[in-house]
Amino acid sequence: MNDNNNEETVIDLSQLFGAVRKNIVSIIIWGIAGLLVSLFATFVLMTPKYSSTIDILVNQKADNTQMQYTAQQADLQAINTYKDVLQKSVILAPVVKEVKERDNYQGSVGTLQKSMSITNQENSRVISVTVTDTNAYTAADLANTIGKVFAKKIQTMMKIDNVTIVTKATANTNPVSPSKFKNALIGLVLGLLIGVAIAVIKELRDTTVKDTDFLTKELGLTNLGAIYHISSDNQDYGLVKIIEKNESVSENGDEHRVRRRV
Repeated sequence: MNDNNNEETVIDLSQLFGAVRKNIVSIIIWGIAGLLVSLFATFVLMTPKYSSTIDILVNQKADNTQMQYTAQQADLQAINTYKDVLQKSVILAPVVKEVKERDNYQGSVGTLQKSMSITNQENSRVISVTVTDTNAYTAADLANTIGKVFAKKIQTMMKIDNVTIVTKATANTNPVSPSKFKNALIGLVLGLLIGVAIAVIKELRDTTVKDTDFLTKELGLTNLGAIYHISSDNQDYGLVKIIEKNESVSENGDEHRVRRRV
């Protein structure tokens, strides 16, 4: 039973590879078409985006070593609170208002929340705020303004002065998206897959009998012979007609000679 299943699998795979081999040119054309479409979408339809990052240090000052250690632990525990506050409208609303006046920023608080990401390494008191925008300089301005507003607001909200800007954001003119190589690879692979799918579908829909083995082995029929199609343009067919005509003329001539003799 297992041998039969394995044999059927081999036959199916051979048919699949056969279909791919017969349609290899069409599959390559589909792959190139997918690559061209992805490149067109990447360079023409997609808007490049740029990101900029500001690093904020949370560090309370203490008079002695023991108090300094206690303050550091308190800062580490408060990191998640700071990360949450950074995404609230109490910080972002003044940022949006200020950048709109300065850079004609068209986004809103919701837009800014979606375009920013906040990261923090384990046991580190440095918070990195990254802002992504279609303009590299606007992205840097948004990040720096977030750091400035946060450092000012946190003093009022938590009655502490422990936030320092470590690294200001700078404009990075190298786009972070879209990824040209990634999109080109995706387009090429999708094009090839479409080409293979079309080739397999054509093979599955092809119900013509290509050899007698299919009739005898697959359908269990008996082969009684084969009849080949002869077109009117075939020279052999023309030769048969000529032979038949000559034989007819020969027979008529013999009959005429017999009649004359009689």
